[in-house]
Amino acid sequence: MIHIDFNLKPDDLKKKLELFWELSGEKIKRIDKKYDASKGSPVFTVNGEYSTRGWTEWTQGFQYGSSILQFDATGDSYFLESGKKATLEKMAPHISHTGVHDHGFNNLSTYGNLLRLMHEGKIQFNEWEKNFYELAIKISGAVQASRWTKIKGGGFIYSFNGPHSLFVDTIRSCRILMTSHLLGHVFQGEGDVKISLLERAIQHISATADYSVFYGEGRDSYDVWGRTAHESVFNVNDGNFRCPNSQQGYTGFSTWTRGLAWAMAGFSEELELLQKLQQNELNDLGDKTELEIMMLKAARATCDFYIQNTPVDGIPYWDTGAPNLHRLGDYLDRPSDPYNAWEPVDSSAAAIGAQGLLRLGKYLSEKGKTKAGEKYWQAGLTVLNSLFDYPYLSTDPSHQGLILHSIYHQPNGWDNVPAGQKIACGESSMWGDYHAREVALYLQRIINNEQYYTFFGCVK
Repeated sequence: MIHIDFNLKPDDLKKKLELFWELSGEKIKRIDKKYDASKGSPVFTVNGEYSTRGWTEWTQGFQYGSSILQFDATGDSYFLESGKKATLEKMAPHISHTGVHDHGFNNLSTYGNLLRLMHEGKIQFNEWEKNFYELAIKISGAVQASRWTKIKGGGFIYSFNGPHSLFVDTIRSCRILMTSHLLGHVFQGEGDVKISLLERAIQHISATADYSVFYGEGRDSYDVWGRTAHESVFNVNDGNFRCPNSQQGYTGFSTWTRGLAWAMAGFSEELELLQKLQQNELNDLGDKTELEIMMLKAARATCDFYIQNTPVDGIPYWDTGAPNLHRLGDYLDRPSDPYNAWEPVDSSAAAIGAQGLLRLGKYLSEKGKTKAGEKYWQAGLTVLNSLFDYPYLSTDPSHQGLILHSIYHQPNGWDNVPAGQKIACGESSMWGDYHAREVALYLQRIINNEQYYTFFGCVK
């Protein structure tokens, strides 16, 4: 399990953050100059060069969002202009993309961050530009909400696999429904029926908590506190849950750690938003206290599982049930080894999960649960202290990736196995690099006493 460093302070990471942003800027500029955009969105690196991988278009917003975060962190106008220009020219198809469950990734990373910076006064206010960003978010939220499957007691945003499929990672797309709702958007269906975006977001969060997260309550033989299933499968004829499954993890009965990390971050940030909502806004969606209990239980369970099932340095292997982990011996009692001969680590899960740990820790501390809050907060710092250092931070100027040892799809064998290695390692992913930047910005703002960074900061 993670050896939580309770003496670590945010200021202790300042030097690492300075190097991180220096390297980050160099990587972004290298991609801007070298990557052939005609090949499609950059997804992951192969021998240090970003390449595409056709599956769904879910990473382009991370590419341009990275430039926007870089500007936010450093004030370098090159990155603002680059991010704005690319958002205007390239991101429109993502707003109306009806075939993916990733709107909360692509469009809040770009339009949302630009709108947030305008509200914060970091970029010049322009009424028409503001309206443009708001319209993009409004429509994106409605398009995402249209991917809807009804189940008993609610519903969920279905994955690209089809109406039967609930993905654990889609909880982070609830962000786009929430911000669209907060911006006052009205989503209309057949016969001009008005559909509440807030209601759909809450129902999806509830379905994820009920079916994607396990709580050690006897649900099945593999029911462990905080374990997650990547996919939950439903019978669309009667709305009944049928079984857990996995697309990118090992099985439906093991835990794909990036899916776990999406849940950690998703539940924690939705808890933060819930504090801003009044009971009368929720109407018939449920008692606010009960919704908080549901989200907090899921957030704590997933964060606890991550802490318990990750090596001492905070960087997890790609799946906690990966078939060859036993060959590594007591792998949880020593630092992760990305160059081992048996199973890959996934640094992108660490980048995502660290943010969930930090947000949950801060949330609990502000609620007066100081001891519990300290555990998660310090665990988050411990993860980042490892992630922003060797062998995970990429210091090679010829490598386009920022965070090394990310895994995309181990079961499909998509990830590059470098010459001389037995497993995929040494490569980066666009989502891993973006979320490393996002959590680095989050921490930097804490250190500098700047405005607290949230996804709903784009709503004034």
